[in-house]
Amino acid sequence: MSAGLPEGLDAFLENAGWGGAAVEPLPGDASFRRYFRIRSGAQCAMLMDAPPPHEDPGPFLHVCRWLAEHGMRAPAIHAQDTARGLVLIEDFGSDRMRDWLDEHPQAEEEVYARAVDALVALHRRPPGPFAPYDRATYQREAALFVEWYCPAMGLSVSEGDWHAAWDAVLDPLLGRQSPGVTVLRDYHAENIMLLPGGEQGLIDFQDALVGHPAYDLVSLLQDARRDVSPALERAMLHRYLAQVEAGPDFEADYARLGAQRNAKIVGIFARLSLRDGKPRYLPMIPRVWAAMERDLAHPALGPVAEWFAANIPQDLRDSGGGEIR
Repeated sequence: MSAGLPEGLDAFLENAGWGGAAVEPLPGDASFRRYFRIRSGAQCAMLMDAPPPHEDPGPFLHVCRWLAEHGMRAPAIHAQDTARGLVLIEDFGSDRMRDWLDEHPQAEEEVYARAVDALVALHRRPPGPFAPYDRATYQREAALFVEWYCPAMGLSVSEGDWHAAWDAVLDPLLGRQSPGVTVLRDYHAENIMLLPGGEQGLIDFQDALVGHPAYDLVSLLQDARRDVSPALERAMLHRYLAQVEAGPDFEADYARLGAQRNAKIVGIFARLSLRDGKPRYLPMIPRVWAAMERDLAHPALGPVAEWFAANIPQDLRDSGGGEIR
């Protein structure tokens, strides 16, 4: 094995029946996890390196098994060593939704329709045995905006008023997410693999919770990493609503969760740059900000919209959040 590969990988692969296989590093994500493609002759598998103490593969394995048991297309688990954070899983190939659509833009509506239909199928299952997406979690995530973005822009803001505004906005929603659905939390074009036969392969779902059905729809249709036109967003929202009994407040809740998620993402991208030395996410902020502004225009976001009007200068809002240095 060459330098930079996980400790104990030789023995792990040997015990898994993949001894002597070629190991190819793959691009990383925003966490400490690393991924490798394992090749042995004509066979391929994926290795996830989730090293403790920074990472724990347990939640991934837990959610993966539940999804598979309930008919969703999660990768098969070939081998695991949770003490070392090594998991060998099915290789879904290289047709990631985002990259594939860059090459086949004419198929955009068809591919998004399949992604929406996969969510409909998930939401028809009973909620998984996961923690609830509760008020404290929503607030903790939204707080990333005032903890990281605002200081980065030199803004002195009222955090107490921020939390109070979100309490007011979230209150009507909380009662509508019980019994709830499984929320994958990062369901977007970089975490959907396109498989033969039109299936949607799911990855990066280890943070799943039980919450509101609008959340993953927002994640898909207000994607930080890929432009989704308002027309396509509206068409796919209608496609979802045509297949489920969502209730009259669904679109208001969609806007609530869109604003919450997008504020969180702006904070996370600021943190990735300032704390973790990963500035490559900063160019995505204007896209996220534009979606957040659309959400804030919904009447359901009144208290949070008022906070923005009082605390975020208009020139920053007009420029898509400004430039973090």
